[in-house]
Amino acid sequence: MTSVSISDNSSNFSGNSRSSLKKRTLLFRYLAEINLIFGIWYLQWRITNSVNFDALWISIPLLMAEIYSYFGGVMFVIGLWRPLERQVKSLDQMNPPLPRSDWPTVDVFVTCYNEPPEIVEETVKAALAMDYPPIKLRVYVLDDGNSADMRAMTERLCIEDLQSPQLQLEAERIDAEHSCLLERLKQLENLTPNTQAAEQWLQASSESVVNEPAVGFVQSLRSLILWLTPEDYTINYSPVKTLRDRLTTEQKALEEAIRKKELELVELARFRYIARPKPAGVPHHAKAGNLNYAIFSGETSGQFILTLDADHIPKPQFLKRVLPYFFIYNLFIGKYEQNQIAFVQTPQDFYNIPTGDPFGHRANLFYGPLQQGKDGMNAAFYTGTNAILRREALISVGLQHFADEFVKDEKRLDEFQLIGGLSSNSITEDMNTAMRLHSAGWKSIYHRELLAEGLAPDDLKSTLKQRLRWAQGTIQVLLRESPFTKAGLTFWQRLHYFKTMYSYFCGFSTLVFLCCPIIYFFTDIVPVKSYGYDFAIHFFPVFIINRLTAMTATWGIPAREIWRSEQYTISLFPLFIQAILTVFFGSHLKFQVTPKLRQSGMYIQLVWPQLIIFILTILGMLWSLYKFTIGNLNNPWLHLINGAWAIYNLLLLWAIIRASVWQPPKEV
Repeated sequence: MTSVSISDNSSNFSGNSRSSLKKRTLLFRYLAEINLIFGIWYLQWRITNSVNFDALWISIPLLMAEIYSYFGGVMFVIGLWRPLERQVKSLDQMNPPLPRSDWPTVDVFVTCYNEPPEIVEETVKAALAMDYPPIKLRVYVLDDGNSADMRAMTERLCIEDLQSPQLQLEAERIDAEHSCLLERLKQLENLTPNTQAAEQWLQASSESVVNEPAVGFVQSLRSLILWLTPEDYTINYSPVKTLRDRLTTEQKALEEAIRKKELELVELARFRYIARPKPAGVPHHAKAGNLNYAIFSGETSGQFILTLDADHIPKPQFLKRVLPYFFIYNLFIGKYEQNQIAFVQTPQDFYNIPTGDPFGHRANLFYGPLQQGKDGMNAAFYTGTNAILRREALISVGLQHFADEFVKDEKRLDEFQLIGGLSSNSITEDMNTAMRLHSAGWKSIYHRELLAEGLAPDDLKSTLKQRLRWAQGTIQVLLRESPFTKAGLTFWQRLHYFKTMYSYFCGFSTLVFLCCPIIYFFTDIVPVKSYGYDFAIHFFPVFIINRLTAMTATWGIPAREIWRSEQYTISLFPLFIQAILTVFFGSHLKFQVTPKLRQSGMYIQLVWPQLIIFILTILGMLWSLYKFTIGNLNNPWLHLINGAWAIYNLLLLWAIIRASVWQPPKEV
């Protein structure tokens, strides 16, 4: 696995966390401003001087595609205007120290549906092995497939975990404390029969005229015992007047403490299995419903929730590296308090990406500059896995939205456990949940440190299924909970959410850019009236400054990864168009789990639109070359420009065509 170097773990700074602008941000801003000015200048020229009015059927689409791309560039600049780099001290290195007794309880939710138990087992073992007090950590397999094999695996691992040295030590400690409390209770019960006689003797002594020092001392000792507050005072006891009352109060407190220790011993079984009931005729809300059932079922109670996909293996330091963001030290009261951070998102990466990343899974652009830019404006996205969420935030926001839904339709009461907490309004529940939390005034953090790795789809069919779900879910959110009408969001948060939604409309502009050279090769029709000096003086400065701006924004990310990202942004144009059409025309959308095992086969049929464009482009270039050889080529300069454009398009499309026939190397 080769990933971009991320967060500096050093703790040589004051305070427990700090943030600063990403390096080269000022240079990026300078270039971006020039880029936007040049872009306006270019568009002004295109609109007023270069539209071919003899071919408006292609001139107008190209102009609209360029305008769309310009505004996409504007939002790209806004998105990267304030990228933050964060540093944080681990939970056990905070200053002043946070006592281990005050460390929060954490529930780890491992969501699964039909994954092989072997994959989930690896994730669960890593979660149980995280460096955190065992009595404050619970791991839950949320099995939406209700698999007998998954349940058996959970039971086996639970027993193995209980037999681990770590939990055995905890059991011995709890048992020793439990025995000590039982001994104290027994001693107290032995004193009870003699308390009435002792009270009568002290009463008689106080009424006599004899003033013996011993009697006075015993009476003072009695007063002190009655005045002292019992330990483990968890019940509202009435003020005591006699020794018998005092012993009764102490006995109740001890019994409560013993009950707690017994419960603590039972709670040592920290690995558990939850499979929700799925009655027919009731919406189940896929992954969001699975998570919400676990939150509201009463079986979980951790203050914080770490969500992991079935295949994402956490590193031991995950919790210690992320939880400090949720605390702030109050100087006035001299202790830590919890703040308004609703969730902290960390990067996603994968340990099974083949050489060359044929499916474009590396996401260091999104989990680098883009998420850092969102973080700078309190708009970091929750992406469904590798994140810690505050239970209080999820429940408070979830209940409010459920109340709104209930007012509209009282029948939704049957879905209470499924639609509170995480949003079930879209098949991309993660982004919608983040938007709801932000609109309610909660804050978010993006911590750029790789703390978990998972399995990426290693065939084109699974990859396209995943990307289509992302696109459809994002457009669903735009139509159902538009950031422009969502109360509570800041202006910059609205722009960040809309920027992501806007990007999925690029399929239409991409189709125009791909078709223009083909149309020219076969018809000699140009959408731009001027391709001479005037075109060069307007286009090439914009193109060069645009590339320099992009290089500055993505500094540190390998060029081959940026190129692969650009290839898939262009190559997925049919998928983006499909996503727009299916959502806008009301097609029923279902959450589809991404397969975790390779789906063998050749998938050339899945890229037929790209293949048609690819073949037509090559045929168009060959046709131009043929006309050149027979001396019948008009405007060779225009053919040369369109030829360069066509070659660029071919290089972009080749990635997904090659991926459709890619096969893993054979094992020797």
